[in-house]
Amino acid sequence: MNVFPLFTRSRLGVLLVAAITLSACSVGPDYRAPKPSTPAAFNSLASDRASRPQATVTNPGWWKSFNDPQLNSLIDRAIVGNLSLQQAVLRIAGSRQQLNQARGAWFPSINGAASAQRQQLGLKGELESKGVYSQLDEVSGDTDVRSALNGLTKPVGLYQGSFDASWELDLWGKVRRQVEAAGAQQQESLESRNDALVSLEAEVARTYLQLRGAQLISQTLQTQIEVAQQTLELTQSQQRNGLAPQMDVENARAQLHSLRAQLPQYESQMHQAMNGLAVLIGKPPGALDAELAAPKAMPGLPKAVSVGLPSTLARRRPDVRQAEARLHEATASIGVSVAQLFPDFSLTGQFGMRNTDASYLDNWSSHFYSYGASVSLPIFQGGRLVSGVKLARAEQASAALGYRQTVLTALQDVENALVSYRTDQQQVEGLDQTVDALQNAFDLANDSYGKGLSSFIDALTAQRQLAQAKQQAASARVQSSLDLVALYKALGGGWELYQNVQLPDYSVFGPAESGDTPAG
Repeated sequence: MNVFPLFTRSRLGVLLVAAITLSACSVGPDYRAPKPSTPAAFNSLASDRASRPQATVTNPGWWKSFNDPQLNSLIDRAIVGNLSLQQAVLRIAGSRQQLNQARGAWFPSINGAASAQRQQLGLKGELESKGVYSQLDEVSGDTDVRSALNGLTKPVGLYQGSFDASWELDLWGKVRRQVEAAGAQQQESLESRNDALVSLEAEVARTYLQLRGAQLISQTLQTQIEVAQQTLELTQSQQRNGLAPQMDVENARAQLHSLRAQLPQYESQMHQAMNGLAVLIGKPPGALDAELAAPKAMPGLPKAVSVGLPSTLARRRPDVRQAEARLHEATASIGVSVAQLFPDFSLTGQFGMRNTDASYLDNWSSHFYSYGASVSLPIFQGGRLVSGVKLARAEQASAALGYRQTVLTALQDVENALVSYRTDQQQVEGLDQTVDALQNAFDLANDSYGKGLSSFIDALTAQRQLAQAKQQAASARVQSSLDLVALYKALGGGWELYQNVQLPDYSVFGPAESGDTPAG
């Protein structure tokens, strides 16, 4: 049976072909990746002589250059267990679903419906109220009219099942721009995750180095305390033998107490660092005390640091890539706003079965259908749509400026980190020389005091200066390591190795609801 008239179907086919042809159009500007202006090389490299950074390809696993297996293990565990990173991963999953929602607008919407109802027309009461019912037989000349009417006014059943379909034609590319914007949002959330990876790696390395640094300085203090204790005992012995005044004993005791008073702050730093590392890997504070409490040597620094070129920094830093994704999203949103100025075209259709007897619903004579097209044209919106376009263009311009600012900030971060690391290296070199000189001075002062050639104050002063220089050298070495971590973070590497971070267990948020999800 030919249900649809041929001529109408032909016109509908022409309309579909025209719609598909027009769907290749997309209003609004097409996105073009920006090309940031960067110098040929980092300015700080020109005057560098101590840190020896190199303009070569950066090392994505930069923390491994410290040659510390425990640090490597902590970073691996943090990637798996850190809760903030898992939140960033979940945001990627959310943006992916938003992209799927946007893509769904490309397809027709099909819904099914079914109904069963009991109804009474109520025609008899309406005719009686108008005084017509009693005259029906006389007017019609048929005595069965009122009988037939009484039959119609009895309650009857109505059963229906149908499918409804609608499809909004994307003639102006509004849906394509929405999908493009959603794709940029997904890229933005991905780069946010990568930025969280870089920050997490740097934070674990920084906290671990702070722990080992506090242990190093504490050990240096312990050594100086032992020397001060020996000096006090020697001075007390000399005082008992009449070879030294009581004032020398009190000065030696004061020096010992001064050194001991500095220990608690470094013990506090050690406990705070261990607590911080535990939380970073998703464990409660104190969970790593047994593993990390034993002092270990400060990790050594690499002989050379690969910093790459400024021209590659924009592609390497996740925050710059995130800013570019925001610019892409803002550019696509202009097309969405512009498309709202144009008419919306939709195709609709319905097909179903309807009968007063449910047993006849499978009979073709019970079928019904409808199809057609509609257009909605914005005529007057009070300037809302035009303002929406202007707003989208302003947001795109703001995103472009934000991208440029992010690039400049990235360059600044690297330059500042290079300067700090170079200065640290020079300071460590100078303090090491100072320690060597003060060690010689202390040995000479001690020897002279033992021979009675100099006062105890000279020996005590030399000891105090040596202790201060050793602490300063240890602190400078720690700061140099921390500034190297800051340099690696500024370079933006480290996220490339962990692109398959697993999603957290959704059960932590409550009972699973996957089985309750309806189709579509």
